Amino acid sequence: MKIVAADISKHFLARGRKVLALDNANLEVQDGEFLTLLGPSGCGKSTLLQIIGGMESPSSGTLRFEGQRSGSGPITTMVWQRYALFPWRSVKDNVAFGCEVRGMSRARRHERAQQFIDIVGLKGFESAYPHELSGGMQQRVALARAICNDPDVLLMDEPLAALDAQTRAVMQIELLRIWGQFRKTVVYVTHSIEEAVLLGDRIAVMTARPGRVKEIIAVPLPRPRTLDMLTAPEFHALADRAWRSIKDEFDKAYGENSQEASA
Repeated sequence: MKIVAADISKHFLARGRKVLALDNANLEVQDGEFLTLLGPSGCGKSTLLQIIGGMESPSSGTLRFEGQRSGSGPITTMVWQRYALFPWRSVKDNVAFGCEVRGMSRARRHERAQQFIDIVGLKGFESAYPHELSGGMQQRVALARAICNDPDVLLMDEPLAALDAQTRAVMQIELLRIWGQFRKTVVYVTHSIEEAVLLGDRIAVMTARPGRVKEIIAVPLPRPRTLDMLTAPEFHALADRAWRSIKDEFDKAYGENSQEASA
């Protein structure tokens, strides 16, 4: 499913004044593409993601999805930084939740949930509850739940940010492996330049608030990606280019925040 966001603007009211979060942001995401969204804090990355997911409405501009639906599930599903699992539900019932909401029979949804539990490497933990799992395992459950729901577009808002460095590295490769099986269209918000390069087909760099798409950087690294690529000169060249693209935006963002704090 292709995503076309045209001239998207969004303002909020904060402390009695209008705050412009996005200002005529334009973005196209190709069908089956893994696009990473990179920019300074407060630039509107998550806001744009939520507009694509239908959780926020743009103040102006248009959003459309192009292409034939690939399944019976929703157009978009979100994976959050916090796993948002139901603590009273087992792993299997958490994974099956979207299918349950859509009215799928218990036997069919549990069969489907088992398929995705196996894919994310949690076989044997079907009856476990979230508090019995590590952070990495909980994020696998959240990912299995999202894909089990059969969306055309997978939206991910810093889903690995809460994990320790080693678990995060493992999950990055696991995420790519799973994405490689299904080739859903993915829009992935991150603050990590290395993560943006490692995961993405392209990187969309956003300006400081009000957010716009400043630059699209193609990532021509071969797939499947591996952690060994982190030491490759080509990887470092792409990371350096992304850093140079957002450096001025960081300076603008922090300068504006300092002025607002002292006002």
